[in-house]
Amino acid sequence: MKAIRLVIIILAIFAAGVVWGRISKGAPTGPLGTDQVVQVGIVVKDIEKASRAYAEILGLDVPQWFLTDTVDKAHTEFRGKPSEARAKLAFLQLKNITIELIEPVGGPSTWREFLDQHGEGVHHLAFEVKGMDEKLKLLAGRGIPLIQKGDYEGGRYAYVDGTGNLAIILELLENF
Repeated sequence: MKAIRLVIIILAIFAAGVVWGRISKGAPTGPLGTDQVVQVGIVVKDIEKASRAYAEILGLDVPQWFLTDTVDKAHTEFRGKPSEARAKLAFLQLKNITIELIEPVGGPSTWREFLDQHGEGVHHLAFEVKGMDEKLKLLAGRGIPLIQKGDYEGGRYAYVDGTGNLAIILELLENF
């Protein structure tokens, strides 16, 4: 039942994005520089169980999960300090958006904090950006501070705390 509720939330976000895309004109002028959500991140307790449940509901193959890099390679920082934050990740590619399933397994992280405080659920909306450092400064100036950042092969990510005024965490993805 919980999986069905999450799928409904994701589909509602997707539908809103489609409608917005049809009525918006010109380039986005907000601090993100985009109005396209590319990913919905969902924190789970068991990546294998969640992957099977989502694949079954969506009619997709069960995705393989992988473990994020260690701090020496990912340069992970959580709340301004180096962290052994790690997670198992699985991705389900839909037509216009990706669902990212996240099972925290390492040290302190936004994923572990979310799971401990809220249980399983929608953790973030992700946007691809250019000029990550500039975007982070603009968002911090609007009361949306950095929570966690790190590198991955081919890019970097940053989670910002939009819960105070947007009711959700945002993830910025910058691919090189």
